[in-house]
Amino acid sequence: MTMPERAGVLGPLLRDLATDRRVVDEMVEAARVHSPEVARLPMAENRRHVAALLAAGLASFERLAEPNERDFAEARRLGADRAAQGVSVAGLLRGVQAGRQRVVEIALDRGRAAGIPDAALLEALLELGRYASALECALVDGHHTAELELARTRRDARNRLLRRLLLDEAGDGRPDDLAGFGLRPDGRYHCVVTGLTEPARISAVERQFCGGGAVFGTVDDRLAGLSARLPPAHLATAAGLVVAAPARPLTQAPTLYRLCVAALRAASRAGLRGLHQVVDLAGETALAAQPALAELVSGELLGALDSADEFHRQLVSTALTYLDHGQRLDRTAEALHLHPNTVRYRLRRLQELTGMPPTLAEPGGRWPVPQTLRWWWALRTWLDEG
Repeated sequence: MTMPERAGVLGPLLRDLATDRRVVDEMVEAARVHSPEVARLPMAENRRHVAALLAAGLASFERLAEPNERDFAEARRLGADRAAQGVSVAGLLRGVQAGRQRVVEIALDRGRAAGIPDAALLEALLELGRYASALECALVDGHHTAELELARTRRDARNRLLRRLLLDEAGDGRPDDLAGFGLRPDGRYHCVVTGLTEPARISAVERQFCGGGAVFGTVDDRLAGLSARLPPAHLATAAGLVVAAPARPLTQAPTLYRLCVAALRAASRAGLRGLHQVVDLAGETALAAQPALAELVSGELLGALDSADEFHRQLVSTALTYLDHGQRLDRTAEALHLHPNTVRYRLRRLQELTGMPPTLAEPGGRWPVPQTLRWWWALRTWLDEG
């Protein structure tokens, strides 16, 4: 069968497949099942990819030229897109080949239903396979080219430098590396760690954080960096939760980074937002590092309470708010939108159940700092675990 004859056999069938949304959906499903990396991408992006490849394959097939003479610009562009999205070439090919297998199965079924002889259908599909293989080569070529370009981008170099400085992967950065991003070997910088982990949001916020003696990038899958000045409040709000350390020499950056990450976890558990100094979170961070001791303290002081009892939870929440507001009844009542007498009643009831010391409003109600710390820790742990 000549090439025009093959095109005549499969042309209408392929045009029908390329415009059938159900076919595209089945190819997408096959690709997502066989490639977890492809499955992580939005469904709409998968559909765009499959539809573009189907259209490119049909156009190439109908031009009746040898595969190496065809224009595979669309396939190369799609390969480059996947590289930029972090899909490996192996993951890309697994998805493409699964989709290709599915469309061949559908083409066979529909070709037979249309009365196309098996021999003619098989010969035409074999020829189509050559075109599909050439498209795959173009995809891989586009992916590899994009990978090489991405490896040379400023962002990649910035991330590598930050990993060296914050994770101590290879000692301090070389002076020329530091200068390339506006850092000085003898400078003092705030280590800043954010709660942002989504690549799309990191990309949007990262550009706002950089500049003016600041270098930010992705470290341990979160937005982090070094800055000569603390980020302004509006940027911290955009990032959700931000923890910053005092400005220190670059040699201390790995230690400060670890402290900031630990403080970020503590702040996140407390539901905090915006910018917070790691020093201000010192208590929560230190206590969070001792979960076994926290459980012992909570169990010993509050063992008489039932975490499933809503009234008990109200008592503990009121007592914790009382300690957080300087053991002031009026401030506690205002924070909880309660009458001071209600606060007083709840504290007295908690004393009866647990043996909690007297409040400031009662004789002997001045707590030593260690005692305050123990009860604050016990109350916070009890609420968190309940």
